[in-house]
Formats: sequence, C-alpha cells, structure tokens
Amino acid sequence: MKVDLLEILACPMCKASLKLETTSKDGLDVIEGALICDSCPEKYPIEEGIPNLLPPDLRDNLGD
Repeated sequence: MKVDLLEILACPMCKASLKLETTSKDGLDVIEGALICDSCPEKYPIEEGIPNLLPPDLRDNLGD
C-alpha cells in the first residue's frame, strides 16, 4: 500500500481518519501492517501490500 493513500482513506464504519501501523515496508510501500481507526475500535489489516477495508462482519465471513 502506498503511504500517500492514508490521506484519502477513512474508516468504512464511522468515516473517521485512520492511523497506519507498519509491520513490514519496502521503501515507501507498506507490505504488512494495519489501518487503525482514530474514533471506533476497528482495525483493518494490510496484507501483501493490500489494505482490507471491508467491515469486520464481511471480512470474517469471506472464508465461508
């Protein structure tokens, strides 16, 4: 995920801003980590450079 995307992303649940938590980077790109909402308790994973901004109930049911 490009770090610049953080400026335009918002929490899908409450529309608040998101903070970036980085576990693995490649230059300016985030490979692994999470986007954490400033307002509600939601946390959205970043895996293989792709942020998963689905609401938690949809994210958890993808494997079904």
